[in-house]
Amino acid sequence: MQISVSKKTGRVEVTIVGLSGELDGQTYQDFISHARGLYEAGARDVLLDLGELSYISSAGLVALHTVALLLRGEAIPSADDGWASMKAVKKEAGSKPEEHLKLLNPQPDVRNVLEMVGFDRAFEIHANLEEAVGSF
Repeated sequence: MQISVSKKTGRVEVTIVGLSGELDGQTYQDFISHARGLYEAGARDVLLDLGELSYISSAGLVALHTVALLLRGEAIPSADDGWASMKAVKKEAGSKPEEHLKLLNPQPDVRNVLEMVGFDRAFEIHANLEEAVGSF
């Protein structure tokens, strides 16, 4: 998996994180570590560009939830708590979507996985960069 980072300013500064390749059991920890570094550097609103992400596994879904918790300023679960994290997302999916982590352009296969587990209700999904940046 490759990670790229850029910034764009709307009402607030938005950190755009592009993921390409696969977000799975071999790469999810790298993504969480990268997100932690961005948070420690001051990033508070993150737009994940998934246009080049070809695959997301359950570990990748855990990573999305973990990064959302990080951006909310909440404790990050340990790797051993991954499935508990997934259950927490399902509970939260009925409430309002994440404010500080939004998704952009997921490929159809990735979007299907997001919808299957209810992440389309937990995260705003945008098709247009300007619209997504303006939504923060």
